Amino acid sequence: MFSGIVEEFATVTRLEEEGTNLNITMRCSFTSELKIDQSVAHNGVCLTVVNINGEEYTVTAIKETLERSNLGLLNVGDKVNVERSMMMNGRLDGHIVQGHVDTTAVCSDVSECNGSTYFTFEYEFDKKMAAEGYMTVEKGSVTVNGVSLTVCNSCDNSFSVAIIPYTFENTNFHTFKVGTVVNLEFDIIGKYISRLQKYTSQN
Repeated sequence: MFSGIVEEFATVTRLEEEGTNLNITMRCSFTSELKIDQSVAHNGVCLTVVNINGEEYTVTAIKETLERSNLGLLNVGDKVNVERSMMMNGRLDGHIVQGHVDTTAVCSDVSECNGSTYFTFEYEFDKKMAAEGYMTVEKGSVTVNGVSLTVCNSCDNSFSVAIIPYTFENTNFHTFKVGTVVNLEFDIIGKYISRLQKYTSQN
């Protein structure tokens, strides 16, 4: 379980294919605090630490993860948003994030406005999945590359978010441009409500 409050970005140092899996080695400031078998979110994808070597650690992404997320597009030198799992003994910043990416989206616009940067993302609209809660709503929560954000300009297949300078500089949002592929996780509470409404309407 995560909160969507990204701690920093890690830098990819090595990529190694192993069958249909991809071993991703990265470097970040808290590598020395990690443990084998620990869960860490990478661009919003929950992955398990399988090796630690000095300042670097390795996680493994399976085929399904590579197909559903943007991790299969990584190159050495790329920046990846990272967040360690949430400790359930304090306030919940952000919102409840599972680390299970639902789909990817493509950045379609980047614009500056009064000190913030607005990003617009487009994704494939599926009416059936939208009815299950796989959608955005105005002022609702969405996770983009692991970052908990508030939605604005919500449409059937697109939405926008406003990024403050701190988030822009301390996550990989500062690398985004038109055409960048990002991971999306829709709000789990919305999914549950949609499912409950479905069953309620049948009775």
